[in-house]
Amino acid sequence: MDYATRREEKAAAINLLLDERSDITAKEIDTGAGVTFPTAPLRSTGQRLSPNWPRAGGRPSPGRWGRIRRLDISMRILVVGAGAVGGYFGARLAQAGRDVTFLVRASRAEQLRRDGLSIISPYGNVVLTPKLILAGEIDGPFDLVLLSVKAYVLEAAIDGFAPAVGPETMILPVLNGMRHIELLTQRFGEGAVLGGVCLVATEIDGDGRIVQLSEIQQLVYGERNGKVTPRLQSLDATLQGAGFDAHLSTEITQAMWEKWVMLASLGTVTCLMRGAIGEVVAIPGGAALSLEALDECGVVAAACGHKTSEAFQSRQAAAMTTPGSPLTSSMYRDLRKGAPVEVDHILGDLLQRGVGEGIATPLLNAAFINLRIYQAGLSKRA
Repeated sequence: MDYATRREEKAAAINLLLDERSDITAKEIDTGAGVTFPTAPLRSTGQRLSPNWPRAGGRPSPGRWGRIRRLDISMRILVVGAGAVGGYFGARLAQAGRDVTFLVRASRAEQLRRDGLSIISPYGNVVLTPKLILAGEIDGPFDLVLLSVKAYVLEAAIDGFAPAVGPETMILPVLNGMRHIELLTQRFGEGAVLGGVCLVATEIDGDGRIVQLSEIQQLVYGERNGKVTPRLQSLDATLQGAGFDAHLSTEITQAMWEKWVMLASLGTVTCLMRGAIGEVVAIPGGAALSLEALDECGVVAAACGHKTSEAFQSRQAAAMTTPGSPLTSSMYRDLRKGAPVEVDHILGDLLQRGVGEGIATPLLNAAFINLRIYQAGLSKRA
């Protein structure tokens, strides 16, 4: 029996009992339907149970047995970290009523328990009391692992969330570049790992709050083979209506490459020139340099079988040559704060792929060397 059929039969069995008796208890349903409940929370909603049942197995705690009208069974989501990206999307999902738990370090947990998870946003500020868990406390699989850590801490993060990955768990990484896909599939298998892209400009301020810097807030996801599967449809249903733009893509790998080209070209220019795009193009030759960086990265992507679309090239060229633009890259923002940067994963990996294809990328190479020197300086001071 396939994944979708199994969930549909379970949902149909319970809904049949709910049609017969409106006052039935969860315990009676468990016995009468001959099925077990998911471990996800049960909520009295007055709605029928959707066939989009994310998982099976486990029983509700005795304290959850009581009079109910209809059952709503939520996908259990583990967000790895509560930083600028994961914290933002996880908070929006939690705010929309999704079952979200954040896997965090002890110091972050202490701060969040004291102050709450705070979002400062053009769409409205919010402070939530999040569900938190520490590494070593995970006692079973989740339906979805949303992974958005910085690439240079990925291997440590993998060890932390590994106990949350079961046979049907989906891992949705929204890291920059492509190297993380290889690491994740080596550890968890090809089938567990989706493709993902997030477009959001956020940062953590001095008080631990997540500050949204622009109005864009998009999460794109898909099977890396381009198929639309039942599990992907369930994920899409969970992410829709959560306060950000959620989009199921059948071309997620291409979307990941285009974001990589965007980040690498923007990072090359802003980090090498130490300024926002508006500051760069204000100097004679600055706009031309920006376009050269974009061309270098685009040529490498094309040689690797992922030629960027004309619409992307046109849109990115305009963004990187706009006078007065405050546009920067996340690497440049980290650089200005004296924090580590994702130089190996955003610039270095693309540079090496270009070398493998016999492509010269002088600007990309200069930015890579520049940031590796910066990174080495941080290590010496640590």
